[in-house]
Amino acid sequence: MKRALVIQLTRFGDLVQTKRLVLTLQRRGFTVHICLDHSLKELARILYPTCEIHPLIAHRSGIEGQGLDTVLPVNYEIFRQLSEIDFEEVYNLNFSTMNYALSSMFDSEKVKGHKRVNGQPMKDPWFELGFRLAAERRNNINLVDYWAALSPDMIPAADVNPVASSGGRGIGVVLAGRESRRSLPYDILAPLVMSARSANMNKDIFLLGSKAERGAGRKLLSKFPASVAESTINLAGKTNWEGLVEAVSGLDMLMTPDTGTMHLAAHLGVPVLGFFLSSAWCTETGPYGEGHTIFQADTDCSPCMEARPCYSDMKCLAPFKNSSRYIATRKPEHLPEGISVFESGCDFLGTQFTLKAGNDATGERRLRLRKFIGSHLGLLDIGEHGPFPELAEKFYKDKDWITA
Repeated sequence: MKRALVIQLTRFGDLVQTKRLVLTLQRRGFTVHICLDHSLKELARILYPTCEIHPLIAHRSGIEGQGLDTVLPVNYEIFRQLSEIDFEEVYNLNFSTMNYALSSMFDSEKVKGHKRVNGQPMKDPWFELGFRLAAERRNNINLVDYWAALSPDMIPAADVNPVASSGGRGIGVVLAGRESRRSLPYDILAPLVMSARSANMNKDIFLLGSKAERGAGRKLLSKFPASVAESTINLAGKTNWEGLVEAVSGLDMLMTPDTGTMHLAAHLGVPVLGFFLSSAWCTETGPYGEGHTIFQADTDCSPCMEARPCYSDMKCLAPFKNSSRYIATRKPEHLPEGISVFESGCDFLGTQFTLKAGNDATGERRLRLRKFIGSHLGLLDIGEHGPFPELAEKFYKDKDWITA
């Protein structure tokens, strides 16, 4: 029996976005083990029911006491279990201290992604190239494809998630994301929800979020007409992982910023209407698969770095105030300046986003980069450098050609 270990110690959305890699490994005949933070273990068992799950305490959130006397015994046991399994391949997707500690347990020749070699942190050559490609964030590839490309013989992108289609249960609304600058304030979000409800003739609305968003849910409800508020259910803070999956399944649409729930909807085949602004850019972290729509803020400073303060008075937020009419009509002339609308689909490399309204100043460049990456990964037969000498010169470094 072949075994592979995937080390994914980050958050909700990243766990869902590991799906193409997991499915690829399974199709290659591996039994897949996933090591993740304990807070996601129940979700992992829903998403990946045939995988072996190894939950350790990576973030210590929600653990009683949270002291070393709690953390160490749990993590020691997980380390012990993993050390006794003969893994043929280990995929270390993040570069935290815990990730490096875990990867150091295994022969570095087996580890793909981030690892230590003779005590020195190193990246897989594909990750080295990926970090360079990230310099052009507007043209970057989807994170799902970035992780999956660590493995040979990636499954086709179209085989990862179902084609999105309306399920008849109404509209889900995610109240906020982890980064506040990526989320729409309730007074801007409310008219957008009303337009979507009117255009799709939906009756029921489900508000989704954590306990911290309960207040935002109440404020959003206060902006709805009384008749709409009566058919709106505020589920913020009321669902566990199983309940969230149940709440999202079968929706006609999920309206959301860039969130883990958005990726869950794509996993379930629920159409996403995503609002991307600030540091969120759809080609990097948009919903995976076919049938999703993204309203992308397109200003001269986007996408920004979320770790840096905004010195532009959040000008990427302003166009969303005037987007209700476009949501209702889907006529390009009703789209305000500063927003571009993209629809998702699949190509030779993975998930791509095609312009439907607005502007896409880097679209031609992005297509060339996708072909360059496809050639690099052996997905396109264009030759060693292909017709992209300027891209090869920019993204390849001398050390890429040095062999031992």
